[in-house]
Amino acid sequence: MYDLIVLGAGAAGLMAVASLPRRRVLLIDHNPKPAAKIEISGGGYCNITHERLDESFYLGDPRFIRTVLNTFDNRQLLAWLQKRGLTPVKRPGGQWFCRHSAKELSTLLRESAAHADWALGREIIELFQTPRGFGVRTDRGEWHGRRVLVATGGLSYPKIGASGIGFEIARAFGHEVVAPRPALVGLTLQKEQAWMKTLAGVSVPVEVAVGRRRVAGNLLFAHKGVSGPAILDTSLYWNGGKITVDFLPGVRLKSILKSRTKSIASLLPLPRRLTRAFLEAQNIPNLPYAQLSEAQKERLSYLKSYAFAPAGTFGYTKAEVTKGGVATVGIDPLTMQSRLVEGLFFAGEVVDVTGRVGGYNFQWAFASAVTAAEAVAKC
Repeated sequence: MYDLIVLGAGAAGLMAVASLPRRRVLLIDHNPKPAAKIEISGGGYCNITHERLDESFYLGDPRFIRTVLNTFDNRQLLAWLQKRGLTPVKRPGGQWFCRHSAKELSTLLRESAAHADWALGREIIELFQTPRGFGVRTDRGEWHGRRVLVATGGLSYPKIGASGIGFEIARAFGHEVVAPRPALVGLTLQKEQAWMKTLAGVSVPVEVAVGRRRVAGNLLFAHKGVSGPAILDTSLYWNGGKITVDFLPGVRLKSILKSRTKSIASLLPLPRRLTRAFLEAQNIPNLPYAQLSEAQKERLSYLKSYAFAPAGTFGYTKAEVTKGGVATVGIDPLTMQSRLVEGLFFAGEVVDVTGRVGGYNFQWAFASAVTAAEAVAKC
């Protein structure tokens, strides 16, 4: 009979175990290699957290998110890591990464959780209640514990074994699950935007309006559609319909096109390939601005407000995270314990909280895990 059974050996699960050194804990995961997602994130360096941190960088219930982040914020996370010998480095833009490799973080978490019993390579079949707590049935055995933490992640990165078991468990215990969807992922294009596919490899700073949100960053044209940090963040808020791209953020178009002799392409501060493709797609001749018709000038202004409806996303195979998940209305933010079932906890990506690009999702995983672990320690 364990004090706690943790389902999932990712960032949240490992941090929860590491935060309970004096409790009898069992860690179960279907992946034979723990922390697999950590090691492939951030280009192999893992963007751990961000210097700017509050609930505005997340999709989800703001008050719920703020409460959890206040329990274990970015400063506390950095101090926790440094105390154990890992000193992240801050890159321009405010993101904190591992200095040499993401394996620094995965190794530290595994070592910090070494006091627990491990059951890796076990497919979780069912979580059920018992008179003394819970039972976990797997394809290779059954275990029992007084409490269970569901930290099974989402559906992104299926190649490393992502599954929806956490959502299934939540539903089985009466929890609402907000429909999961790929997030922090590239967007595919309609045939009307086929001209963008000729620009694969071109990157440009943009500002994107999606619903009531405005997202700034680089847009990368890809063979399948558009990607880059600005589009990944856009995908967090996009659920269908149009987005609007400003290819010249901070620039007044007419102010840079005053010359009566120079052509448009020579004056626009954009990659030449992008300028030519856009002009061709909009049927605008490469002439001095003054020589354009009013209709052509109107179409040229689309560089500041190019609206289109993406066809979809690149899917879970390319998505960095899953948005949606266990609805926070059924979880106590002070403990991460279910409001419906005593002893059942949730943490990490399985919960309906998703952050933007920049280390926000790892910060959420660690903060929610510590919140749950502290509550278990008080039991």
